Amino acid sequence: MKTLFYSTKDFEQPYLEAASDNPQEVTFIKEALSPQSADKAKGFDAVSIFTGDDASSDVLKILHTNGVRFIAIRGTGYDNIDLNKAMELCIAVANVPAYSPYAIAEHAVALMLSLNRKLIIAGKQVHAGNFTTNNLIGIDLHEKTIGIIGVGKIGSVLVKIMHGFGCRILGYDIHENKELSKKYGLEYVDLPALCREANIISIHTCLTPATKHMINKKLIGLMQKGTMLINTSRGACVDTADIIKGLESGQIGYYGADVYENEKGIFFYDFTGKELKDTMLKKLLAMPNVIITPHQAFATYDALTNIATTTFYT
Repeated sequence: MKTLFYSTKDFEQPYLEAASDNPQEVTFIKEALSPQSADKAKGFDAVSIFTGDDASSDVLKILHTNGVRFIAIRGTGYDNIDLNKAMELCIAVANVPAYSPYAIAEHAVALMLSLNRKLIIAGKQVHAGNFTTNNLIGIDLHEKTIGIIGVGKIGSVLVKIMHGFGCRILGYDIHENKELSKKYGLEYVDLPALCREANIISIHTCLTPATKHMINKKLIGLMQKGTMLINTSRGACVDTADIIKGLESGQIGYYGADVYENEKGIFFYDFTGKELKDTMLKKLLAMPNVIITPHQAFATYDALTNIATTTFYT
């Protein structure tokens, strides 16, 4: 099956090449899938796309006209593809449902610890010769309350990790995992209750019309003053403008995110020496109590190997 890989990143290509049984049938390009680039798939049976690619209705029509009958998404989320149109055109779609929940959950914890213990600030200070600790005070995570929004594969791993820290764990999900409650003391609550009671909130839900901007000024207003918010799911699960207002007022004490709702065209690209035009992202990056990472949570050897293997064999 001749396959065109859109949005190929330098760091992932070796893993994809290693997973392919027939390298002659595989072509990699750095360009993202869009209405302008869809014709490049002419003559291919399948395309593989990444999270920032445009697989909207009009793009799918072009792909179908060009003979594409399969789409493989190199990720778990499929919010960037019009599934109804794909079904109508008889284009089969596959994703990578569980490449490594550990990679994402561990990255969420890394953000929590980095923010709480001021590790970025501390690193900058000591490299500048400043070894004082006056502005580096954090809290014990032990016996604090963490709220996990979305207790699926990734959220379940985070439950286990935070249980090890000795945290009280609240969960919000449409499906309840009684085994997690039994083994790790997970308490299922509604979303407003989770926002009211948690010291730390971590988002691990997929992006749907129902979850878009689910964390907004209304729920932020319910949070305890100084709540830490972590987002390693999808950028649009939070209303970024409301997050910034919450940070400015102190309602949100810390914000750590591996995603951003307007990340397309920014994340995975090098803007060194260039001015960012995105005003909301610039505001976030200027805040000392914010850590933004460039959608790297999945970037572990284990996860990239699993993504490549699953992409070729699903």
